[in-house]
Amino acid sequence: MPVKSIAQLANDLREGAITCRELMAAAVDRYAATEPRLNAYRSWAGDRALAQADAVDTLLATGVDLGPLMGLPVSVKDLYGVPGLPVFGGTDTAFPPDWETAGPVVSALLAQLGIVTGKTQTVEFAFGGLGTNPHAGTPLNPWSGPHAPRAPGGSSSGAGISLVQGSALLALGTDTAGSVRIPASFNGQTALKITHGRWSLDGIIPLSPSLDTPGLLARTIEDLAVAFAALDPDGGRPVVAAETGLRLGVVRNVVWDGIDDSIAQNTSSALRALEGAGATLNDVELPCAAALLEVFRAGGLAAPELRAFLDRNFPERIERLDPAVMARVQAADEIGATEYLRRRAVLAESGQTARRVFDTVDFLVTPTVPVSAPVVADLADPETYRAANMLALRNTAIVNLLGWCAITLPTGLDANGIPSGLQIIAGPGQEERLLAVGLAVENILGQGPDLLGLPPL
Repeated sequence: MPVKSIAQLANDLREGAITCRELMAAAVDRYAATEPRLNAYRSWAGDRALAQADAVDTLLATGVDLGPLMGLPVSVKDLYGVPGLPVFGGTDTAFPPDWETAGPVVSALLAQLGIVTGKTQTVEFAFGGLGTNPHAGTPLNPWSGPHAPRAPGGSSSGAGISLVQGSALLALGTDTAGSVRIPASFNGQTALKITHGRWSLDGIIPLSPSLDTPGLLARTIEDLAVAFAALDPDGGRPVVAAETGLRLGVVRNVVWDGIDDSIAQNTSSALRALEGAGATLNDVELPCAAALLEVFRAGGLAAPELRAFLDRNFPERIERLDPAVMARVQAADEIGATEYLRRRAVLAESGQTARRVFDTVDFLVTPTVPVSAPVVADLADPETYRAANMLALRNTAIVNLLGWCAITLPTGLDANGIPSGLQIIAGPGQEERLLAVGLAVENILGQGPDLLGLPPL
């Protein structure tokens, strides 16, 4: 029996085929059955969610309809403010209560009575692409074998797991260098990285405001499209699948370097399927990729911007940071104002120059992550962590450095039994077109499997 989409469940709620209480009770049961092993959440709000579900049922029964996300279970990354729930930001201590104030993204969700199931785990200050956290424990990638737990992907590490777990149908994350796309890829889910500046960052603990973006994770592109339209402040219109005859540019420079053989095979198989369905594939070189990655490998803008935030607001937290985060925060001391401004100039110029790639293609495609989720125990070695983190972030970070938007969707399992993903990239402000092509691609490639074999919601 296929899992129902967000749109189908929303319709069932309104027709009385299912109650919000039943929907939320199923999410709570899934959490209880798997959370001790998966560790998806920093703060769970199941009792509160059930009480809110009862209220939603009462409102729906009287004809009140506040929007397409009304009554649906949604997990929220523990960087966002949600009234009444603590914000840790992946650290060892909760932030002051004023950080619980909802910003525009969470406010848009709550205004529709979308029900927050809890706050999902994150890398400390979102500064990492693998999902590790020594303070609250690293979540388990559900696709891992019992004897060699693998990384969940980060920094929105608990977000992707909450979808696989079934405790949420939609997850709010953030993305500074790939932090919704990497966990989605490693967990067989889908994700949307929003154009920088399209959605407000208010009410979200910052890593790098110059690169940070809110993001969405969902089980399917179809669900992503519904959620985006529901939350977009510009009043996003319903998205329908793009027509055939897509012109896709297969990026050939940089993004295939060091790729695992099985991931390369999964990506190539997906591309052949798209070509067989009528898409036109053209190999392209992404302009400025080398310059972008030079800035990224040198620490980008995130290290100095996080250091400035901590020095200004929470200097006492620096000495308690995750060692993997602390090393980069301390390295920011070596980046002077001239170098920081040079990096900003390189990114701004590259963002303009690189747009010419869209003169001949409609969208770009790459492997989302070129390597499999690493074994968590191996990441205890700082040098192993550094190398794995940089490689995991490389393909996704390019999009953030350019300020563009992108999605990921599953392409199969790699040689380690971990999901892999296909990244589709569009220019700034093209989310509706991007989701439309994502729907078309999903119709061709199919949707990811239901991992845990739990009864469908």
